[in-house]
Amino acid sequence: MRILDLSPPGSPDRRRRLLLDALLWAVVAAPVGYAGLSPPYPRYALPLLVGKLLLLGAAVVASRRGPLVALVLVVLGSVVDGNFVFAIPVFSYLAGRRSATAAPAAVVFVLIAGGGTALNLGLLGTGAATWFLLASVLLFAAVFPWLVGRYRRQQQELADAGRRHVEALTREERGAAERIRLRERARIAGEMHDSLGHDLSLIALRAAALEVAADLDDRHRAAAGELRASVSAATERLHEIIGVLREEGGASVRPSGETVADLVEGAREAGMAVRMDAAPAVADLPAMTGHAAHRVVREALTNAARYAPGAPVDVRLTHDGDRVEVTVVNSAPPAGPLPAPTSQGSGLLALAERVRLAGGTLDAGPRGDGGFAVRAALPVSAPPLEAIESAPSVMGLAARSGDGEPGPVERPADAERRLHDARRRVRRSLLVALLAPAGFALVLSLVHYSVATAGTVLNRDTFDQMRVGTARSELNGLPRRQLERPAGVDRAGCEYYTDGNFPLAEPTWRLCFTDGRLVSKEWIA
Repeated sequence: MRILDLSPPGSPDRRRRLLLDALLWAVVAAPVGYAGLSPPYPRYALPLLVGKLLLLGAAVVASRRGPLVALVLVVLGSVVDGNFVFAIPVFSYLAGRRSATAAPAAVVFVLIAGGGTALNLGLLGTGAATWFLLASVLLFAAVFPWLVGRYRRQQQELADAGRRHVEALTREERGAAERIRLRERARIAGEMHDSLGHDLSLIALRAAALEVAADLDDRHRAAAGELRASVSAATERLHEIIGVLREEGGASVRPSGETVADLVEGAREAGMAVRMDAAPAVADLPAMTGHAAHRVVREALTNAARYAPGAPVDVRLTHDGDRVEVTVVNSAPPAGPLPAPTSQGSGLLALAERVRLAGGTLDAGPRGDGGFAVRAALPVSAPPLEAIESAPSVMGLAARSGDGEPGPVERPADAERRLHDARRRVRRSLLVALLAPAGFALVLSLVHYSVATAGTVLNRDTFDQMRVGTARSELNGLPRRQLERPAGVDRAGCEYYTDGNFPLAEPTWRLCFTDGRLVSKEWIA
């Protein structure tokens, strides 16, 4: 996938890229510029130097969108100037780092290897040793850096996949919390429907009784009839608006008229050691606040019975100005907690939503002594609707990315699969980075050995049977081809052969002739 540069001119990102490109050009141009400015100066030295530097500049520019094109440019430049070899590892690494797929790079490397072999062995007549050296340079200066860049790219893809996986799991957790929140709101709506519907029904019943009273004049009787009709219509609208929010089986589990004291007394009858301390002023609370306090105590007692059996529990309701504080604290269980499935915290999430809608705050968590504490601060007076809706919910209303904007929706299963694929690609790239150079070097050695030893192998038995003074034409088993003279040796009239040593096929035997006759033979250490 090609990433287009959509940054506006003059933006910090564009300036940073230009600075990095300029620095890259300075690094790769330094060897070429130093060689070009050092004496002796050949003819047209300055135009050639300018052309080389421009070629490197074109490679730097092309490396952003066409990294393989940049690599080909510097390889072609190495044919003219050997100092371009220093730029090959840099652009090879960038090609691996910036290319999305590996197939185009493999094609380019095959073409470079094939073209270089044809040029050196065919057109230029380079020896096998020189060809082997150039091929080794291609391996370690081009292929290996490309593998490193490829590995780094896939490491980055793995990191991105891991981040997206975490974001998907976070969205899933937020979605679960939001479902709990909405379910609690629906339950509250059902409770309001039940209580308000009951009260409105009683009002309608009293209005109907007033309407049929015998001592009521006609004007008041008509007003009572209108009141009854209005209450009936309001009851129907309440049923339509709130009743549809009630979940199946989600009716209130609180018995009608049950107080916190009744709840504590029921826990004692069940065998729990509960101590209650309630201020007299908390007996008369608004409906939402009273329901929330009842729910806090009920949830805390349920958790204490489940996770801390046998532990004493303290329930306190205190009045402080316009706030009521509900605190339920249980000690550590004497015999340790009972084995139970891992809690997902849905009860506390629903409880937090109930307290929030009542205009209060909830704090719940373990204590240092191994116990657990639940504390809720509730308003004495019912909060306005605007304050409730503006308060932050338990987990937020929407999943957002790290910058606060809505992120791309991706299911956890898809993110998990993407992460698995990224890990598999990284492992494969690491394996290739380790094995490919070794395999390539082995193949290169086999090819070089075959080319270098073809027709140049002289075995030891034949060498031992050769006698000094024998005419060259009478020597039996003499190979049809000679090896190149070793570097630094200046002995005329000598021929060099190998015993087939692998993989370099270095010269092993030296036969020297004068006037067509063998004058010396020796083994080269």
